[in-house]
Amino acid sequence: MLHLFKGRTLGHHFGMDCRITDELIAMAEHDRKVGEELAASGALYQGYDPRMAAVHDNNALRLQEIMAQVGWPTERLVGKRAAEAAWLIAQHAIAHPQFQRSCLKFLAVAAREHLVPAWQPAILEDRIRVFEGRPQLYGTQLEPDEQGNMRPCTIEDPEGVDERRRAVDLEPLAERLARAKPQPLPADRERFEHDYQEWLIAVGWRTRPQSTAIQEA
Repeated sequence: MLHLFKGRTLGHHFGMDCRITDELIAMAEHDRKVGEELAASGALYQGYDPRMAAVHDNNALRLQEIMAQVGWPTERLVGKRAAEAAWLIAQHAIAHPQFQRSCLKFLAVAAREHLVPAWQPAILEDRIRVFEGRPQLYGTQLEPDEQGNMRPCTIEDPEGVDERRRAVDLEPLAERLARAKPQPLPADRERFEHDYQEWLIAVGWRTRPQSTAIQEA
């Protein structure tokens, strides 16, 4: 059984750890600040900027250390704002496939225990599925079309997506798409896609396809 709290029993009420609370909030705020700066300059849309990657990597490492110490930082342990910060950090740990998968397991248990909102593991599961090259379940992961308008990445059983979204307290997909703002397109889309596919392989989300070339005898 996966335990949420290291060395503790599920469902027990804990006092808030203010040091971890403050640290998680500060980590998430730094993530947002760097993201906003890169968005303002346009660099955010040209590829995975090294400055953003460094923030995500450092935050992921620290969250792993926190989880080793206290388990998943739920609201009852660190407060609502810091618990949401922990989810954001996990969501942005995109260069660490095994860590994201581990976070999903913790979040799924926590959601069943009503310790985190059901949408948190749902959105993380969609992100993991998209990185793995699988259709998402809830339609939470969006990508720009040729005009920069946002559309959902491929959805498994799209007819049932709103029912699944409703089950995890997400608004209907059409309402979400109506709120989505157009995204600037990379200057070189072909290069952007090539670099993205190479990154997926380099960090371990996917493996390089085996050559199907026929060898001469």
